[in-house]
Amino acid sequence: MNYLPSENRYSTMTYNRCGRSGLKLPAISLGLWHNFGGVDVYDNSRAMIWKAFDLGITHFDLANNYGPPAGSAEETFGRVLQSDLRAYRDEIIVSTKAGFYMWPGPYGEWGSKKNLVASLDQSLKRMGLDYVDIYYHHRPDPDTPLEETMAALDLIVRQGKALYVGISNYREETAKEAIRILKELGTPLLIHQASYSMFNRWIEDGLQDVLQDGGTGCIAFCPLAQGLLTNKYLQGIPADSRAAKENTFLKEKDVTEDKVLKVGRLAEIAAERGQSLAQMALAWVLRKGRVTSALIGASRVSQIEENVATIRNLQFSAEELERIDAILNS
Repeated sequence: MNYLPSENRYSTMTYNRCGRSGLKLPAISLGLWHNFGGVDVYDNSRAMIWKAFDLGITHFDLANNYGPPAGSAEETFGRVLQSDLRAYRDEIIVSTKAGFYMWPGPYGEWGSKKNLVASLDQSLKRMGLDYVDIYYHHRPDPDTPLEETMAALDLIVRQGKALYVGISNYREETAKEAIRILKELGTPLLIHQASYSMFNRWIEDGLQDVLQDGGTGCIAFCPLAQGLLTNKYLQGIPADSRAAKENTFLKEKDVTEDKVLKVGRLAEIAAERGQSLAQMALAWVLRKGRVTSALIGASRVSQIEENVATIRNLQFSAEELERIDAILNS
């Protein structure tokens, strides 16, 4: 079956400038962390990528270790890209990362120049690409000098293997130093990818100021707290949910009575806004314009459709924000 994207794909999506760069990212981006691996149904993964692009999602976020097995999400995306989206490559932002464990021995993880350069070469091969648009260092390395890691990112841009570079999971002081080093090298830090949601607000304690001052954008992962900020857990833990599965970050113990009560009260506000809780949670992450894009995951097409519909109502009244804060702080 030949894929033809919707002619209206850019008419409803919002695109935000990333920091002080010339690059715009969709307000909603699609992450391939789960449900795009070799163990997953290819036709479903393919359908979700199609639907995302149809709805104006131009940014697809990967990492070398996404799967399972590790590397297979890049292979899946590469297969879809080559078979269905090759003609639209210049309309698509592809990002990938390296830093977590990928292969045995001293060079298969962390932040050495050896690891970052080798990892990207492998990622490009898996996806069938000459370059990625954004290449991230996935986590800080306590043993490798930050200067070496940032120099590796600079080298990769100069080699033409990535257009922009980013960091992920960095705390504010290390992020500030990374911004400084890359600025001196002549390859500005485009973006920081950080966990951020109503239940995880750590970036508000200084990191957002560092990024804004440095002209660096921010993309939020886990904006729905691994599905906790949806209606899914109001009546217990469904058998097909992340909390019910092994090897996921959301554990059954995380679905506490207190969290469920808060989710229920937040859902009431969302209903008043004419939104699902997931839609309100995504709008909340984007509310101050300090987050460039909210990075969603999905296991089926309908979730992507629901999440992109968030764009219809991104505004909050002062009263709504006060009520939400009161619930979160209770």
